Amino acid sequence: MLSAWAGALVPVFSDTSVSGARHLAQPPGRGCVLAANHTSFFDPVLLLGTLHRLGLRPAVLATAGLWRVPLLGRALTREGHVPVHRGSRRAPDALRAAADALAAGRGVLVYPEGGLPRYRASHDRPPGRLKSGVVRLALSTGAPVIPVGHAGARRVSSGSRAKQLAGWATAPVRRPRVHVHIGPALRLDTSAHPLDDLETALAEAWSSAVHALDGDADGNGRPTAGRR
Repeated sequence: MLSAWAGALVPVFSDTSVSGARHLAQPPGRGCVLAANHTSFFDPVLLLGTLHRLGLRPAVLATAGLWRVPLLGRALTREGHVPVHRGSRRAPDALRAAADALAAGRGVLVYPEGGLPRYRASHDRPPGRLKSGVVRLALSTGAPVIPVGHAGARRVSSGSRAKQLAGWATAPVRRPRVHVHIGPALRLDTSAHPLDDLETALAEAWSSAVHALDGDADGNGRPTAGRR
């Protein structure tokens, strides 16, 4: 239900394009970890909606505070999303629940930066340092990790609370351009430096999304030869 709603809302609040969708193809019944950069409060709507339109309905690891929101908490639990209790004894429960979802053949969406950036401007910045949880999840389950980079979400919502509310209110009129790029899957269990490799792959996926917004990308989201 939440994925379907998000799929309907994405084209209302943004003009979103996608590249690299072919990288989502996985053998039937096999789960994958989707590691995405995190830039704004629009991200969950953007990624759930985009992935839903591509035929994927992942479980999302999200801050446990969302489960305290009336009605939303029930919907999150019903649809198998995973609360993350940061800084508490229950924090490891999220990785166990995510591993169960992967074992059931479901995709799991993770924001490995661990939180939103603190700057208030509407422009994008490269992904920051990643937490190790996504690597531990991939190594313990053997699941492939697919980097998902996006750019433009801060044009919908960023800045102070007042600016964010104004951004949401005006986005259906402005419909800011947003691009999502899906990179090739990584096998971190065969990597000598899995966290470094994932950071590089996510930065490349984000860069491809930025180039696409700048109009310097081909149909696959890669910079076009001979330009810039």
